[in-house]
Amino acid sequence: MFDLGIVVVSYNTRDLLRACLQSVYESRGNFAFEVCVVDNGSSDGSAAMVTTEFPQVELIANEENVGYPAANNQGLEAFGFSESSEEGDDSEPPRFALLLNSDTELPPDGLARMLDFMADHPDAGAAGPKLVRPDGSLDLACRRSFPTPEISFYRMTGLSRIFPRHRRFGQYNLTYLDPDQMTEVDSVVGAFMLVRGEAIQQAGLMDESFFMYGEDLDWAYRIKEAGWKIYYTPTVTVLHVKKASTRQNPRAQVEFYRAMEIFYRKHFAAQTRWWVHNLIIAAISARLKLEQLRVAVSTAGR
Repeated sequence: MFDLGIVVVSYNTRDLLRACLQSVYESRGNFAFEVCVVDNGSSDGSAAMVTTEFPQVELIANEENVGYPAANNQGLEAFGFSESSEEGDDSEPPRFALLLNSDTELPPDGLARMLDFMADHPDAGAAGPKLVRPDGSLDLACRRSFPTPEISFYRMTGLSRIFPRHRRFGQYNLTYLDPDQMTEVDSVVGAFMLVRGEAIQQAGLMDESFFMYGEDLDWAYRIKEAGWKIYYTPTVTVLHVKKASTRQNPRAQVEFYRAMEIFYRKHFAAQTRWWVHNLIIAAISARLKLEQLRVAVSTAGR
């Protein structure tokens, strides 16, 4: 059994992917890792670059974009993870799996320090570092609460942006907390999500009914349901360009609201009063239709 299996999903981010993999292989520390790149039908030569420049990487080249969770599952399965342990399966997955976006760059000691953190916190099913944008600002998505109907309301009405330091209104991205404070959270982001192998075996793989957005929140929800904790630790800082792939997809915001509805129906609808449920579905549907219209207009104008 090796220590860490790293899954990098790529979509038309060749140069960023190169920098990401270079930073991975410049990592220092006493641990063994392997890397699997899952290319989601890129047209920019990403797969060929990986083959030529990083022959040690296991490459899965999809002919089309199968979605973020499905591609991550391909990588996790390549490392021996599955929905359930099957008798006769000789593959032994690594102790940890890392979901890593192709638009990230790691510090040389980042992986070692994150693995040390997991060793020091045996109750941690998953953990994530401090993610910063190229301008040095915090990537707010690196520590989050689950989007309950209440928290989503604060987000969609703009209260979370107007009162980011308020303990109630700022729950969506925990903006009332010091970014340099280690804390237990509901979820970290899939751009860098280090997950304990045991937690994966108990919670299962990512839900492929999501296409992009929401799948990391759903995974975190199921990991916590299995009895594990999730931590944000700022002792490691990782560069995240952010949206390098999604900005190329005009349907990104459509998928955001579709993911919101999937997550709500899966985890909160059953315990929500009928009139609140109807309001939530109507609000999400309205935003979804507006985004679909925007995509249709922008596509027609090309």
